[in-house]
Amino acid sequence: MAVFSYRATTMEGAVVEGVIEALSEDLAVDRLRNAGVIPLSLAAPQQSRIKKISFKSHKRDLLNFTTELSALINAGLPLDRSLNIMGEISESQEMKGVVHAVLTSIREGNSFSDALKKHPQIFPLLYVNMVRVGETSGVVGVVLERLHEFLETTSELKDHVVSAMIYPAILGVTGGISIIVLLTFVLPRFSVIFSEIGGSLPLTTQILLYLSSALRTWWWIGAAIMAGVIIVCMSWMKTEAGKIHWDVLKLKMMEDVVRKLETARFCRTFGTLLQSGISVLQALNNSRDIIGNRIIAAGIESVAKGVREGRGIAAPLAEANVFPALALSMIKVGEETGRLDSMLLKVAGTYEKSLKESVKRFMGLIEPAMILGMGLIIGFIIISMLLAIFSIMDLPF
Repeated sequence: MAVFSYRATTMEGAVVEGVIEALSEDLAVDRLRNAGVIPLSLAAPQQSRIKKISFKSHKRDLLNFTTELSALINAGLPLDRSLNIMGEISESQEMKGVVHAVLTSIREGNSFSDALKKHPQIFPLLYVNMVRVGETSGVVGVVLERLHEFLETTSELKDHVVSAMIYPAILGVTGGISIIVLLTFVLPRFSVIFSEIGGSLPLTTQILLYLSSALRTWWWIGAAIMAGVIIVCMSWMKTEAGKIHWDVLKLKMMEDVVRKLETARFCRTFGTLLQSGISVLQALNNSRDIIGNRIIAAGIESVAKGVREGRGIAAPLAEANVFPALALSMIKVGEETGRLDSMLLKVAGTYEKSLKESVKRFMGLIEPAMILGMGLIIGFIIISMLLAIFSIMDLPF
């Protein structure tokens, strides 16, 4: 039997925390509800500690807000009371202020979606549109559940990609620092010995000593040039032409990873919006807006024209040629069977799993290549120094 830590609220709004034993999370939730409290979050104690030391972000705050508000509303509490409780229990001071502002706006007569729209830094347009549909159809609780699933899935996918990039980044930084230390601190000590003894040094050693001297003398020029190049590149990438060229480069370098990522992101968003009752055309436009690659997003723009002409989704998507063939086939089947929303979510799940494998394979190639590159550079430095030492040993004394 597993032990779970929980955070819950009573019907009066008091927050309680503790631990509970159960065979699964679902059974733990049922036991808490039977005890007369509304569970807000449930996790193993180890997971809870990890979350406490994680970096805070607006996306994490939004996920926590959606999860807890969904639990309160689906437990039967009215929206204003649920928001009042959320304002009291939120751990983020910024989120507390936002929740109180939303509650104040609602009490002034605004709708929930309009109140959320006033805080675009926290609640994206897609989120607001889904809440508006839930208000219109009277199923805000159901929409919040779907938003919770959507945000949690996208967060897990992003965390997986980021965590896969950590080791290569650390490897690159430590390798670069090691090379700089060798060139600026270790080699100069040997250069003094070589100059005192005299004699002809191997060409590779002379090149290294020249690089070491130039790096120590003119490092500020190199730093200024590097900073200038970075500033120019960042300024250029902020332009539309720069963004397009960068997206083209990413497609050429990591086409498999990029296409799977955008396919999963598009289908997850599109399917969730359709399930929430948003029209196909509006859901398509919102889903296109969340695509990060402009080349793929430009291909989706032509799909909206096909939808307006009554040609459906599958045929225009196939003509756009931006998604993999398997995804297009599954979308076509979903459209033909009248289950487009659920099929889109299946496509998203398939490609999210496939993306994790692709990222793993890509990192599996990058890591050995970086290790080999760093090893060759450091090995070249060491061998050059050994050749110089051997040449000195051959000098007559």
